[in-house]
Formats: sequence, C-alpha cells, structure tokens
Amino acid sequence: MTVKKQHRFLDISVGIFIAAAAVLFLMPTILTLANSFMTSNEISANYGAMFSNISGDEKKFISEDVNLKFIPDKVTIDQYKSVLIKNSDYLMKFWNSIILTVPITVFQLVLAVVTSYGFSRYPGKIKGLIFFVYIILMIMPSQVTLVPNYLVLDKFGMIDTQELGVSQGMERFISRLAIILPAVFSPFSIFLLTKVMKRIPNSYVEAAKLDGAGEIQIMTKIYLPMCKSALVSIGMLVFIDYWNMVEQPLVLMKGDNTSLHPLSVFLSQISEAEAGLAFAVGAVYMIPTILMFLYGEDYLVEGIVYSGGIKG
Repeated sequence: MTVKKQHRFLDISVGIFIAAAAVLFLMPTILTLANSFMTSNEISANYGAMFSNISGDEKKFISEDVNLKFIPDKVTIDQYKSVLIKNSDYLMKFWNSIILTVPITVFQLVLAVVTSYGFSRYPGKIKGLIFFVYIILMIMPSQVTLVPNYLVLDKFGMIDTQELGVSQGMERFISRLAIILPAVFSPFSIFLLTKVMKRIPNSYVEAAKLDGAGEIQIMTKIYLPMCKSALVSIGMLVFIDYWNMVEQPLVLMKGDNTSLHPLSVFLSQISEAEAGLAFAVGAVYMIPTILMFLYGEDYLVEGIVYSGGIKG
C-alpha cells in the first residue's frame, strides 16, 4: 500500500469515527425533539418503565421495557400546548432560570474584565500569589465551595429569608441574591480572561499612552475590542454552566423560596403522570443554549484557541 493510499485510508477512518461520534453526541437531542411531538399514551407506552423505576417502590430493569423511538406514530403539539399555554408552572420556572443566569453571566464578565485587566497590566509577586489562589479555587468542584457559601449566606440571613421580617418581594430578591452573589465571584472567567489579556502586545498600550489615553480608555478602547471573542466564548460557557445548575438552588433556597427554583431543578421533579411533558419541557429548555451556540460558535472556537495559546 502506497503512502498516498495509507493517508487516504487514515482520513476515511478518522471521518467515519468522527461521524459516529457526532451521531452518538446528537442522539439525545434528536430523541428529545422527536419524542416531544408524541402523544402522552405513546410516551407512556414507551418510557413508562423509566419513570416508575425512579418514582415507584418496585425497581425494574429499564433496558428490558424502555423502547427508544425517533419517529412518532402520531405527531401532535399537545405537549407544547400544555407547557406553554395550559400550565404556567413550566414557564415560570423557565423565567426563573433566565432571572438567575443572565445577571450571573453579565456581572461575572464585568468583574472579570476589571480584575483581569489589573492582573495583566500590573504584574507582581503579590498579585501572582492571588492569581495562584484563583487557580486553586477554580479547580475545586462547586460541591466543595457550596458548604462555605451556605455558612456565609446563612450568617447574613440570606438562606431563611422569612426571619428577616421583610416584604415577600424583598424575600424573593434576597433569595435570588443568595444564588447570584457567590456565582458572580467565580474565578473561572477571571482565569481565562487574564490569560487572554496577557497576550496583548504592550506596544499598543505604549502607543495609546503617547496619545494621552488613560487607564479606562486603554481598557475600553484596546483591551476590550481585542478580547471580544474571548468575552463571548467565556460568557457562553458561564451561561451554559449556570443554566444547568441544580445543587445551588436546592441547598441555598429554603421554605417558600422553592417556588423560585429554576427549570433545571423542576425537570427532575416531573412525575410519572407527567411523563409526556418531560420531552416537551426538555426541548424548550434547550432552546436558549442551542441558539447561543449557533450564534456564537465562531467566537467560542476563536476565544478558546486564543486563550489556549495557539493563536497570538
């Protein structure tokens, strides 16, 4: 076999492997979308054992009874009518996810820009030590930092808001703040954005200083435009991460504040009687992340490549 044929065989093998991996990766999404147009009876017939295995007393082997179907016997939009029109609980949980995730993403990026600018523009031993601490905090799983966050928030009365003696609206605001505040100070964005800003040539800064630019102008006119791809990619990663959060609302929201739980928590509470709605709710839940990825795919790839040091 010649070298050219070997390369061709290798390319075909890699292409087949990538195609198979892509099909396996997309299969849950396609399955969710396809089954969201099934009738409740068909879904119960195909997946009833799965829900009874979770909620029932008698445990069953799911693989023996569950029937995965990608083509509905009868196409219907009744599930979407129930989710979007008849039952307001799902939409309320959806907006709870928006209300929690958007402020976390925005304020975490704002804090990351200011902090990363300081790390990149004014290096030093003390700042290097602080940045090292950021790295240590970043590699810790969220479950580890959840306990100290709970203790601090409980000390300030932000866990059980009924003891504060404030209005119901203020209780809801404080309860949401208990989720947002710890997330805003996450070191993830600061770490990535600092790595990107340190790669900006110092000659641009010197030229701006000769033109009389101050620190704010340097940050907004030079650093931010050159970090646009990184900011978009980091914002997407942060949004997706907190869009899927489960532990934080379950631990940090108590009492009547459980009505503020995001849809990610509510999805796990769908009972066997509502099995038909699970796929429709899941499809609606995927819309923001899919749209975000389709819009910012190029920014995401470019930002990751740049922060990884391949480009620059």
